[in-house]
Amino acid sequence: MLIITIKQGKEKSLLAGDPFIYASAVEKVDGKPNEKMKAGGTAIVQSSSQKFLARAAYNSKSQIRARVWTFDENEPVDHALIKRRVKAALEKSAAAASKARPDQIVKRIHAEADLLPGLLVEQFGGKDGYLICQFQSAGADAWKVPIVQALMAETGCKNVYERADELVRKGEGLPVVAGALAGDEPPDEVWVDQDGVRMSTDPKTGFQRPFRRF
Repeated sequence: MLIITIKQGKEKSLLAGDPFIYASAVEKVDGKPNEKMKAGGTAIVQSSSQKFLARAAYNSKSQIRARVWTFDENEPVDHALIKRRVKAALEKSAAAASKARPDQIVKRIHAEADLLPGLLVEQFGGKDGYLICQFQSAGADAWKVPIVQALMAETGCKNVYERADELVRKGEGLPVVAGALAGDEPPDEVWVDQDGVRMSTDPKTGFQRPFRRF
């Protein structure tokens, strides 16, 4: 198990609930070399006096060295936690999803706001449509398979696609990959209603272009 020790005085932001641990706040990281190099591995975060602060996903290649999963010492980071967090996030956005028309995009998971650091999920086309995921942190990337499994189980949607933000992924030291994670790839172009404006959208990239009459 990795152990991240925070510099004296730098633990204040964590005690206030900040989920980000920057490189400048880290005093040392203890653990086996292969654990330190594994992007997204779970680490215990402690103060300089060895007081438990959090469990977090560690990434030696990012300026955000770790992203907090939980501040609860009794809550392990495992498949059950991922399943709970995905289910809770989807329940929060269920009302919007149920009211959405097939041509509307609904944001289903909002990263840290839903206690799933670095994970963004959008849905369009309803149950028979597509879930578009972005794994923008090493922690989310490391739990990709159980995240996708939980998404499919909770929504009933069989088509899950990974969109890659090149700048973000490279900044995290992650490979820039995109493609279907389950089911079929979305089409290159769909027409969606974005706040009352009809937009041509590429679900694979997120690029949008407003409809114009000539």
